[in-house]
Amino acid sequence: MFRDTKAFSGFSVDDIDHAERFYAETLGLRVSRDDEMGGLLTLHIAGDRPVLVYPKADHVPASYTVLNFPVADVDRAVDEVTSRGVRFARYEGMPQDEKGIMRGHGPTIAWFTDPAGNVMSVLEQR
Repeated sequence: MFRDTKAFSGFSVDDIDHAERFYAETLGLRVSRDDEMGGLLTLHIAGDRPVLVYPKADHVPASYTVLNFPVADVDRAVDEVTSRGVRFARYEGMPQDEKGIMRGHGPTIAWFTDPAGNVMSVLEQR
């Protein structure tokens, strides 16, 4: 039944306008908005799987990574988005360098949050 469907994911935010600016301007994603659906955002990321971002009055940030961005060079990606005002998260017990990048313990990865506190990552594509 579900094997041939084109599943997609979604997550909530507390301020749809702030989220739209962050995803479009800070991260440089193509974003569309449907105000008839209450300001529903669609993130158009490479491929044919949209990601839905919806406003939720009682939003609670996800405590897990909701969106991973595979990149060829994590250092370059971290430097680029840091220059746009993004701060990378530091997690106690995780061996991260001065940029917040964890290396040598699985994929090279760094985590950050969107304005609503949802966790995202850039990870090195192998």
